[in-house]
Amino acid sequence: MADRPDDLARLMHEALETLGWGAGQENIAEQVRRLDVGLPAEDEFSVICAWLGKCELIHKLDQHQMPLLSKGKYQVPDLLARFTTQSNDRPVLIEVKSKAEKTLSFKPDYLKRLQDYADLMGMPLLIAWKYHALWILFEPKHFRKSVKNFNISIGDAMRESLMGILVGDIAYKIGEGAGVHLQCEKVALIAEEKVENGVQQSWKTTIKGVEFTDRNGELMEAPSLETQTLFKIWDLEELRVDHADHIRMSYTAPGDGMRFAHMSLVDLLRLWAPDQEKMSWRRVARQDRFTSIEDFRGAVEKAMDEKVVHLILNTLPQSIPNFVNEPDAQGNLRIGR
Repeated sequence: MADRPDDLARLMHEALETLGWGAGQENIAEQVRRLDVGLPAEDEFSVICAWLGKCELIHKLDQHQMPLLSKGKYQVPDLLARFTTQSNDRPVLIEVKSKAEKTLSFKPDYLKRLQDYADLMGMPLLIAWKYHALWILFEPKHFRKSVKNFNISIGDAMRESLMGILVGDIAYKIGEGAGVHLQCEKVALIAEEKVENGVQQSWKTTIKGVEFTDRNGELMEAPSLETQTLFKIWDLEELRVDHADHIRMSYTAPGDGMRFAHMSLVDLLRLWAPDQEKMSWRRVARQDRFTSIEDFRGAVEKAMDEKVVHLILNTLPQSIPNFVNEPDAQGNLRIGR
């Protein structure tokens, strides 16, 4: 990604509109920088929705509402979105929050103003909650009134999450034993050091061979490029076996661990743009193509057919809203044999 934003002129215009046309250069530069950074949580969630493949449209809503008195009754949510998984033609409204605590809390008047706006527009209201690296999407009816505020725990929110059935998210697991194995020929001894259990050596090596194993631990022909990319973003365990003339380096999937597709997007973006120091979701959102894998569900399905992925889980909420299509007859779980 280039350091200069491709819409610099628009950002400068917005900065001048905010600060006034007589603002100093330093103030203008700082305001442009802030605008370029954007609103990370909203931008991140928008990119995730677009990438998961079920989103027809998503955009931010201008919250500079008038007249000023309307702010006492209505609160404009952050996003408007339409998904192919909906059973109706109306978009949904989404309020985005990022909070690392295990309970998300809304003040009653704030929640009411959001709901009043949604009722005025005739659109469902949803809450998108980023908890560390995990995104959850749920209806506000699942909040529970405490002493003052409306609260929901991370567990209750996950049980009612619409990330799978509405947005297209999946959970998947690479099977134990699947991995990549490198045979490195020893060329020259670089250093040797005595350690407690023997001698530790450092060698200059060249890679003479690459092998792949499936979830049954059996050698496989070269997997697809998508499956090889899934290996790159999985937390593989390293094992080194030292032989007289070569070293075998094995990187294989452990027996535990699952991952949501939307959490893999961050790792894919880092592969796609490794030189980027800090993720700019706003700039990612302005690209035509996000990563090397655009159909992630298809890539995971293919990796299961290649006997690398062991499990695919299509997560369902405990209660399905009436504006979301019921899941198909295939069910919500696929396990590779």
